[in-house]
Amino acid sequence: MTQNRNETRAPNWLRRVGLTTLGVGAAGAGLAAVSTLLGRDAERKVPPDGGFIEVDGARLHYVDRGSGPAIVLVHGLGGQLRNFTYALSELIESEHRLIIIDRPGSGYSTPKPGTTPDIRAQGRLVARLVDRLGLEKPLIVGHSLGGAVALAAAFAAPGKIGGLLLLAPLTQPMEQAPEAFRRLERDSALSRKLVARTVGVPLGRLGSKTNLRMIFAPDPAPDDFGTRGGGLLALRPGNIEAAMYDIFTARDDLDALKRRYGELTLPVSILFGRGDGLLDPELHGRATAAAIADAAFEVIEGGHMLPITHLEDCARVLRAVLARVGR
Repeated sequence: MTQNRNETRAPNWLRRVGLTTLGVGAAGAGLAAVSTLLGRDAERKVPPDGGFIEVDGARLHYVDRGSGPAIVLVHGLGGQLRNFTYALSELIESEHRLIIIDRPGSGYSTPKPGTTPDIRAQGRLVARLVDRLGLEKPLIVGHSLGGAVALAAAFAAPGKIGGLLLLAPLTQPMEQAPEAFRRLERDSALSRKLVARTVGVPLGRLGSKTNLRMIFAPDPAPDDFGTRGGGLLALRPGNIEAAMYDIFTARDDLDALKRRYGELTLPVSILFGRGDGLLDPELHGRATAAAIADAAFEVIEGGHMLPITHLEDCARVLRAVLARVGR
């Protein structure tokens, strides 16, 4: 009997593998639970600010305020519409109708079920939103990766966009993501999902102060950016996965967009901070402006988060490009 029991007992290595698998599974489940709780905490602290509209199956969260010539504002990677309502919108909403959106996958906007739109697809959604709201040749303002989306929207709706204001925009393909976002680089869809739903949220919370310093430098990061600026919403599983996909598709999308910059005939203004630590002003600003017939380029002292740290300069350049549009 003893011999038979020994013969049916699992080998030691197999038992160790089984215990390790159980441990990893339990740890993953625990991290997923923590991520969910932290995501709900972010939603309690940063609730939706506006309404929702369906555009080609996507459910877009947006704020519509002010009156006058329309301006559509599009935030950057890991951002949310509060990046603009933090302060910039207050300077310009008395003169203009502002449509400030969460990009699909960011903030409270969700893409069409079963899809993950890349930068060019997001540009098409912005163009369709212009149609849905009946906006007449609006100015589109894009910050950071939102600048690429704004450019994509102009190509998607020729003749329907009045002009572009690009604030510290991503306009050229890059070999790798900026250091602040490098941990989000993943080529595999499975890897993106696993990271986003396990370690992404807690690690993001732990490293948030360091990351914000890198993103804002050399300007100081405001203490209330997580709530007033909407930064906490980026640290939710779905938002992290969407940001990873933005990074994964950015190189091909930007390569396709830059080949067409010479086709643009609408007024374009590009504003950069000289100390921008994420994107090179010469590559993403001056070189891009040189490729567009009616483009203006300006560099000021400052970093990457211009819509929060350099409001007066943003408003000044916005008014200048509107004058060129004829508004």
